[in-house]
Amino acid sequence: MLQSISIQNYALITKLDIEFSDGFSVITGETGSGKSILLGALSLVLGQRAEVNVLKDKEQKCIIESSFSIERYQLEKFFADNELDYEKETLLRREILPNGKSRAFVNDSPVSVKILKELGLRLIDVHSQNQNLVIGSFEYQVGIVDTYAGNSEILKKYQEYFDKFQKLKQELRKQEELAAKEKADLDYFQFQLEQLLDAKLVAGEQIEMEAELETLTHAEEIKSGLVKAYENLSEGEFPIVTQLKEARNAVAQIKNVFPDAESFFERLESAYIELNDLAQELDRSNESVELDPSRIEFLNQKLDAIYSLQQKHHVNSVEELIQIREELIQKVDKIVSGDDFIEDLKKQLKAQEELVIKSAKKLTDSRVKVIPAIEKTIVSQLVQLGIPNANFKISSQIKEDFQYLGCDYLSFLFSANKNGQLEEVQRVASGGELSRLMLSIKYLISSSTALPSIVFDEIDTGVSGEIAAKMGTMMNKMAENIQVISITHLPQIAGKGKNHYKVYKADDELETYSNIVLLDQQSRIEELAKMLSGADLTQAALDNAKVLLSN
Repeated sequence: MLQSISIQNYALITKLDIEFSDGFSVITGETGSGKSILLGALSLVLGQRAEVNVLKDKEQKCIIESSFSIERYQLEKFFADNELDYEKETLLRREILPNGKSRAFVNDSPVSVKILKELGLRLIDVHSQNQNLVIGSFEYQVGIVDTYAGNSEILKKYQEYFDKFQKLKQELRKQEELAAKEKADLDYFQFQLEQLLDAKLVAGEQIEMEAELETLTHAEEIKSGLVKAYENLSEGEFPIVTQLKEARNAVAQIKNVFPDAESFFERLESAYIELNDLAQELDRSNESVELDPSRIEFLNQKLDAIYSLQQKHHVNSVEELIQIREELIQKVDKIVSGDDFIEDLKKQLKAQEELVIKSAKKLTDSRVKVIPAIEKTIVSQLVQLGIPNANFKISSQIKEDFQYLGCDYLSFLFSANKNGQLEEVQRVASGGELSRLMLSIKYLISSSTALPSIVFDEIDTGVSGEIAAKMGTMMNKMAENIQVISITHLPQIAGKGKNHYKVYKADDELETYSNIVLLDQQSRIEELAKMLSGADLTQAALDNAKVLLSN
């Protein structure tokens, strides 16, 4: 329930504080007195767009605060989800700065205008004359039926299924497009991979093969050198090893008579052993070096293949080629297994579609079930409001595809004339008929809606007399369930209010300003009398005003 609103530096208002109570309240005032200013300020604190031209004093900021009692409206989750302090008496504040920027607060915590607007929608429903136009929108019509049917949980569950269904569709489309692109590259990847697999690459083999090839290519030269070295050591006319052996033996014969001979002997013995061993190793190496043209050809072919692959992939080692090979294996495996992933996605999508279908049918059944009651109630209200031949129907058709609000296509059809052709309401209803239809709809859902308060901005446009009185009675009846505030120019409606506020414009020495005051009983009688007869109060007008209040 809206408890109060405080306005500073807004339009023609310097400072204004208003308190509201539950039940049915009315706000009256002459044209141009500032009723629209009051409504504009309320809209700002509920998250509507702010502009700097609303500032009365362009050098000062505008501050609008509204207090709401929210204990009965189960908003704890909203506050928790948005990390706000939940308080039973909640304060919304909007500040418009001279530079055009605005700030929003909920219980003194800064919030975005988006959050402020979302909370505002849960706190109060402002129905202006322009809102009569929304009655023709599909979303509004579905919302009315769902509100009356109490479909909030069914719709929430359906939308959860629908959102997941849409995400799976998008993911499947993305994966199919990606798979199509990758499959176009699959042949190329497989060709590259086959080349690398055929090469049978082994880490470190390139260096070993290059060294082996170098040896095989110079085999004759190597064998010739080894043979010559061996012959110089162990064969020929004067082999070095034989001469060392003879020298060692000669020194051995003088060891007993020449002290230094022992040292010479040991050195000659060591040289003999080393060169003899070297000669044998040279001989073995000579035998191991073979002239193998087929091996040379194999190594050349293998190395040529490696060099070609390195040049193709712009790398310098076998290890880098092996890394590329492994990456290609992964790419090919991913593309090949992508079909399995897509098939799994298709199965998930099919299962999710079945959930959506089942949930959509439940939603449709619930809507169809309440349509006759809605039609009957609306027609009954319209007849009471002076449209005796009113006919109202809700057309319901099933769409082929699913939408966020289900698979139903609902349309409000209306005729004000006897045996008249039913057509879409926004096409055939006059302004007065739209006002009465909207009031009937609001009346219909007033006991079902979760909105704690509703503000009617001259919903009585186009009606008068007895019909206006009936509209006032309906709003008074609605106020048994929710707080109702009506901005009106009709005394028949103003007389129905529990509380009566008057908006007026006044002048002081410096400026013109707007103000609002809660009328007492005598002031109400006088205000109603003026609305009935004009500025000049007559006794008849005063008596009529008293009758209106007594009724």
